[in-house]
Amino acid sequence: MKKSVINTEKLEITASRLKAISHPMRISIITLLDENRELNVTQIHTNLKIEQAAASHHLSILKRKGILRSKRNGKENIYSLKGDALNRLVECIQQCGE
Repeated sequence: MKKSVINTEKLEITASRLKAISHPMRISIITLLDENRELNVTQIHTNLKIEQAAASHHLSILKRKGILRSKRNGKENIYSLKGDALNRLVECIQQCGE
């Protein structure tokens, strides 16, 4: 039987990211950004019919965990999915136990 080496550091990072995306509103934000590529906070909270403060809170968590990126455009932040962050997350889950 092959012995698996678990990379605990990778596992902790992966668990943290999974926790960040496990909220229904954050999944909605990810889906919305996947469909629209780039949106500002106003577009996000209007589309999802939530308060701007709630949208900002969820966006901040997703950005801090490396799922989203933002860029300034005048006075507003434009949010988008960070490259292949979700793909890398899935790959990491698969490789953590190898």
